[in-house]
Amino acid sequence: MAVLEVNFFSQALLRQTTFRAILPCDKMYFDGVARPQKPFKTLYLLHGVFGDYTDWLNGTRIQRWAQDRNLAVIMPSGENKFYVDHTKSSDQFSKFIEELVFVTRNMFRLSDKYEDTFIAGLSMGGYGAITNGLKYNTLFSHIAGLSSALHIDTFADAREDDPMPILRRSYLESVFGDLNQLLGSDKDFHTLAKNLAKQGAPLPKIYLTCGTEDDLMACNKVFRDELESLGYSVTWKEGPGGHEWDFWDRMILDVLEWLPLDEAEQAVSSGHVTENQS
Repeated sequence: MAVLEVNFFSQALLRQTTFRAILPCDKMYFDGVARPQKPFKTLYLLHGVFGDYTDWLNGTRIQRWAQDRNLAVIMPSGENKFYVDHTKSSDQFSKFIEELVFVTRNMFRLSDKYEDTFIAGLSMGGYGAITNGLKYNTLFSHIAGLSSALHIDTFADAREDDPMPILRRSYLESVFGDLNQLLGSDKDFHTLAKNLAKQGAPLPKIYLTCGTEDDLMACNKVFRDELESLGYSVTWKEGPGGHEWDFWDRMILDVLEWLPLDEAEQAVSSGHVTENQS
């Protein structure tokens, strides 16, 4: 399992940006059987608010689990911008997600098949994965949201006196633009889900999970019920836990077991021998 840190110039963001990539390319087998070098299935994995491209490797065992299943994982930075486009700045983070798919396919031996390309995230990243997975529905066949920040109504009604700076109206306007135009836009996952269902196009499979002690449980259940009523295939999981890494570490393994991946293989690679994975 190779872990790479990549800096590149993003045309969507008009600046240098960084992502980490997990590539299962250094396995050692002892049975003498040659394995075909086929392109990797790929998961684009988004972090939450206040985080960056290092979060998933630091907070979970994604490296070991992805390696066992021959899954490439691409982890970009979202800069607290909810992975959406702002029309009056260079913060085009939704376009960046689309760009990232094609950039990484050019860089690495990744499958370009729809059925082999997935997106997931936690909290803010769950919002970003769901919104962009629905928006770029021809790219992503499976979407997973862990403790997703789906309280979009509170964004639209935000006040300036919120004790959390990132939930104040002025900050949210710097991310989403005019909040009066947020609901019903291409940043609104409710609208995206409804419009896609009306088109009669193939619908991505969706996985949603939230901890029973998480304040975001209610809005995630509302969206689950809405998706099911629209005809989406939805896998729902809930369990003990709050908005915390212990919960996400458990559930990202469940996400990998839900995805259409290769069976786990017994082999030795850097994911098994590095100190932080022992």
